[in-house]
Amino acid sequence: MKLETAALVLDKIGNPTRLRIIRLLVRAGDQGLAVGAIQKNLNIPGSTLTHHIAQLKYAGLIRQERYQATLYCRVEYDQLNGVINYLTEECCSDEASIEGGKAA
Repeated sequence: MKLETAALVLDKIGNPTRLRIIRLLVRAGDQGLAVGAIQKNLNIPGSTLTHHIAQLKYAGLIRQERYQATLYCRVEYDQLNGVINYLTEECCSDEASIEGGKAA
């Protein structure tokens, strides 16, 4: 993952409401949740939810699919895992060479 992509994802997920949406969708699993169920769980206005969903979609963190008259949101696990991996992929690789780090 590129630095710019990671920064975008972290920026969009850094809002408390968006983080609640992501955590709710992760708990829901692969089937996702209907937008109405998300709104009911979070107790927020529809227009507010629409704004936050749009930001999460822009960052590639969720996707939406329509089934008949119901719109479902699902987590894009590749993107979510990608940012987690980006943050941790070099764990401890330069520990001694980073200023202020302790040598083993």
